[in-house]
Amino acid sequence: MELIRAAQIREFSNSGITSHQLLFPENSSSTRLTITRVTVKPGARNPPHRHPTSEQVWVALRGHGNLQLEAGRIEPFAEGDVVRFADGDLHGFENTGSTDFEYLSVTSPPVNFRGAYEKDWSPKG
Repeated sequence: MELIRAAQIREFSNSGITSHQLLFPENSSSTRLTITRVTVKPGARNPPHRHPTSEQVWVALRGHGNLQLEAGRIEPFAEGDVVRFADGDLHGFENTGSTDFEYLSVTSPPVNFRGAYEKDWSPKG
């Protein structure tokens, strides 16, 4: 058994996105998944990116916005929706609402997102 205490949950932030690493390589020995709770402020954008060797599932907990996908495709994504991205799928998100958007992300195999949050997410970056 592995119990992750609140003090072991790391918080990463970048450009209006806050990510609570509930279970990830720095606080868990799991070789199967990472679980993250993400909050996106109104107007904030998680730029499109890929996870070449991991699939990812997002469960929208509250709010709404747009998924940003391959070839400029946009899909609405709102509370109660679930989306799965296969290995290498391009995906991002923009909160087009007036309240925080929150989702739970499950990634398999695990990814340590610390490095991603240290990058420049500005439109120029």
